[in-house]
Amino acid sequence: MKLISFVVFNIVETLLRFFPFPSKTGLLKIGNPGPDSPVFLTCNYHLTVQRVKRALRGIDAYLLLANSRGVNVWCAASGGHLTNHDVISALKTSGTEELVNQRKVILPQLAGTGVEAQVIQKKTGWKVIWGPVYAKDIPFFLKNRLKKTPKMREVRFPWTQRLEMAAAWAFPISLLGGLIAILVSPGILIPLVCLVWGLSLSIFITFPLYSSWLNSERKRLGFSLISSGIVLLALVAFSLISANFSWRFLFRWGLLSFIVIFILSIDLKGSTPLLKSGFLQDRRLKVILDEGKCKGAGFCEQICPKNCFEVDEIQHRAKMPGAERCIRCSACIVQCPFDALLFESPKGERIGPEIIRKFKLNLFRKRL
Repeated sequence: MKLISFVVFNIVETLLRFFPFPSKTGLLKIGNPGPDSPVFLTCNYHLTVQRVKRALRGIDAYLLLANSRGVNVWCAASGGHLTNHDVISALKTSGTEELVNQRKVILPQLAGTGVEAQVIQKKTGWKVIWGPVYAKDIPFFLKNRLKKTPKMREVRFPWTQRLEMAAAWAFPISLLGGLIAILVSPGILIPLVCLVWGLSLSIFITFPLYSSWLNSERKRLGFSLISSGIVLLALVAFSLISANFSWRFLFRWGLLSFIVIFILSIDLKGSTPLLKSGFLQDRRLKVILDEGKCKGAGFCEQICPKNCFEVDEIQHRAKMPGAERCIRCSACIVQCPFDALLFESPKGERIGPEIIRKFKLNLFRKRL
């Protein structure tokens, strides 16, 4: 029964992924935790809660749900919906301190864009340990004495996640398009829904084949035009095979295909965890490491979702051998205790940590 409900929640909330789904905040007991059991904290996005609980099966632990307004961890932390205040409030009002002997709380790594470990420890006495990016890695993370491998720190975009994003886009587009079709031309309802789902699945499943094109404005436009051209050729072939060729048919479905592809391509980069959003105001900035300030604390290495950093433990200095992979999430800048990291524009203008920590991103990836 639990498995069925888990599957149902996953399907429904994946289809409605762009909408907040809040769970009740507070403390959950997983298994039979005691004074020495680990304490985890995550957002109150219902789908995340369900997946974390499933990952913790067979483990005795405490799970704190902080108020992220029903938004997932990365979006909530980057957008100012999962903040220091929310984490501090969860720790202080849940009664967790009375249940455990230690003062260590494990937060999801992707919360590092908006939750400052230093502030949490200073105001609550709880040390923040950054857990793995994906909940499924939690059991090994615990067995490995709360240490992450590079793979556990890195965001990926496997076919399962690409399917989820395809469904998350296809459902609202097909719903809106279907409602319009019912009012204008009911006969195209089923073909239109099939077209939307087919295009969405095709674009996201084949993402690895064209992902390198998305880093160029010109190539992105080329991707949309080529995709529309392929669909148009498919429509021509279909109409010829069915012996029902007509220019009206080609114009109608060619135009509808182009509209769907245009919608899906508006911020295709931002629909993936691997590329900088096209709306991101900071996309032309680069992260600068001030080696004079760096003391090799290693927070940047632990928090970076693209493994851009390495820390030389002998010289106590960080390096950025993977700088070209940076997606400007700003987590390293937020967490560095020595303010050794900042953004720099192509013109040499600099944006310091105090700005990044204070101003969060809105829905269009602009800092407010």
